[in-house]
Amino acid sequence: MQTCIYLDNNATTRVDPEVVEAMLPYLSEYYGNPSSMHSFGGQVGKVVKQARQQVAALIGADDSEIIFTSCGTEGDNAAIRAALQAQPDKRHIVTTQVEHPAVLNVCKQLETQGYTVTYLSVNRQGQIDLDELAASMTGNTALVTIMYANNETGVVFPIEQIGLRVKEYGAIFHVDAVQAVGKIPLNMKTSTVDLLTLSGHKLHAPKGIGALYVRRGVRFRPLLVGGHQERGRRAGTENVPGIVALGKAAEIELAHLAATTNKQKQLRDRLEKTLLETIPNCEVNGDVFDGKLRKNRLPNTTNIGFKYIEGEAILLSLNQFGICASSGSACTSGSLEPSHVLRSMGLPYTTLHGSIRFSLSRYTTDAEVDAVLAVMPGIVERLRALSPFNNDQADWLQGREEALVNG
Repeated sequence: MQTCIYLDNNATTRVDPEVVEAMLPYLSEYYGNPSSMHSFGGQVGKVVKQARQQVAALIGADDSEIIFTSCGTEGDNAAIRAALQAQPDKRHIVTTQVEHPAVLNVCKQLETQGYTVTYLSVNRQGQIDLDELAASMTGNTALVTIMYANNETGVVFPIEQIGLRVKEYGAIFHVDAVQAVGKIPLNMKTSTVDLLTLSGHKLHAPKGIGALYVRRGVRFRPLLVGGHQERGRRAGTENVPGIVALGKAAEIELAHLAATTNKQKQLRDRLEKTLLETIPNCEVNGDVFDGKLRKNRLPNTTNIGFKYIEGEAILLSLNQFGICASSGSACTSGSLEPSHVLRSMGLPYTTLHGSIRFSLSRYTTDAEVDAVLAVMPGIVERLRALSPFNNDQADWLQGREEALVNG
């Protein structure tokens, strides 16, 4: 594409030019191994240390609590398995039905190995019930793993309230914060979180680099075993260019967090409000109560259901105008099944299949939002004219969906 209006930033983000500039020397000139004893490698080791401090500052942690990983998936896997290994006598895990596959599929695998997993439900707003969480906890609960913010709806969970409940039972609390880091303020020094996952490509660093926060005092056994890198907590020669890039990206995000958050929210709200006003039979999915949008969402994300049409058809039509959006998680986009997140929220069939996620970044402009607003009403009107479904068939469609779910 010669031009691209990119509103799929929860899938991945553009690498910041300053980040590219910071990492380039470590792909060519400064190629030493940071674990080497000589000064050529030692100078590289210093920039790894600096990047660790930059990442720690972004989430309000100490640099000794940061482990560099390859991605969010590795961070989630490492955290979950380390928490269980630290408590071998406990065999119960609590998570939610709307987690990322990097958590859900690990939990499903652990069920085949003798662990019991409770999958907390969510309501129509995409929020969990803290009473259900409390009722699920027992003395056998080793781990509670719950995302900070949902990648599809942007709904933010009450993490600190959850953490207080978890501590009452002595369990370890892991949070997948891949979508939250760089979008909302975090402070691990005052948090109840024990383990926290983040990923570089969600905050304008390249793909292939991430980090895992491990609170000091939490027992941690490495997922990857080998050399002594990362203080023995993650073996493998360090991805120095990626680490430098992640550090620089964290520094930039921290410096511009307040301004970026405010700008994204203004653009998101204008996009959302105008679409709801100009297109009939559509609604926001996530944290809506009595028709009013509440604050428990990421500032950059909106998920809107356009009734009686297919989301894939909307995306293909947007693509013809050079507009990139999503119908759900990039990690599940190869499936034709409706979003597990929206299904868990109990959305009707007619909304479920026509839901689109727009996710913004600090590079998103007013002109780009205007371009989307200019074409979306026509796209939806055209697709509805072609659709065999309408209001009169909504009950039949919902029944068909329930039949599919119930087998």
